[in-house]
Amino acid sequence: MLNYRHLYYFWMVAKEGGFSRAAERLDMAIQTISAQVRELEKNLGHQLLKPAGRGVALTDAGQAAFARAEEIFQIGQVLPQAVRAAATKPVVRLSVGLSDGISKLAAHALLGPVLHTPDLHLTCHEGEVEELLGELAQHHLDLVLAGQGAPANPNLRLTSDRLVSSPVDWYGPAKLVRKSDTLDFPRCLERLPVLLPTGHSVLRQTLDRWFSDQGVLPNVVGEFEDSALMSVFAARGLGVFPLSRLGGDDVALLRGLRPLARCDDVHEEIHAIRNRRGQHHPLVRQILAQAKASVLP
Repeated sequence: MLNYRHLYYFWMVAKEGGFSRAAERLDMAIQTISAQVRELEKNLGHQLLKPAGRGVALTDAGQAAFARAEEIFQIGQVLPQAVRAAATKPVVRLSVGLSDGISKLAAHALLGPVLHTPDLHLTCHEGEVEELLGELAQHHLDLVLAGQGAPANPNLRLTSDRLVSSPVDWYGPAKLVRKSDTLDFPRCLERLPVLLPTGHSVLRQTLDRWFSDQGVLPNVVGEFEDSALMSVFAARGLGVFPLSRLGGDDVALLRGLRPLARCDDVHEEIHAIRNRRGQHHPLVRQILAQAKASVLP
């Protein structure tokens, strides 16, 4: 077991650049601090400090130890303030996992009903579905929004609901999108630069089937895991891109984009996956109820 007092003395010596300055700062005897640091080196099995002029310098092992000590004691410095804040001010916590394959603008729209909850502390994690479901099963998350429902795995004890099946519309930078392109949709996607989700996303798989059905070979110039990042690149002129109609209101936040075409043949589904704790979380229940009332047909 690591002795954090020994680590603290080492940290102070490294910060002060020598034992004498650290001893003066801590108001302790040099011999006491030196003995504590030697004990730490003995426990770790590596020399952490080496002589350097009138002071000391970090060895390679010492640099690694010092970096971790910095993290530990910086946390310790802010811990009292965080505890006081938590004890004096009630916080409503909501931790949401967002699959990297879904539209983040659509996810924002789904979370919208709870975003103005008083004293809300919202944490959003983005990642692969499997990773997020593992976090959900361990109760590190309250809710996961993904492009597919929960897998049939009784060990995970997860339930899911389809929140939305939203048509996908196409947008692009004003300098690229012309009226003639809208009239020639979807054939225009063969000459316009096209941005798409990466192949692992459910929406990309749906789009690929639609391209095949339409006999269209899109001129793909970019693929993105993050749909919000894709929309930013589109707004900067890189190409046209698909977006769930549910997130259409938020696209106005990006200047320079204009609609290319509506596409009612392609839908993006977003599912809410939750564990037992999430079933009873009042904000999760509010998100589900609002989505079912206003989005689903």
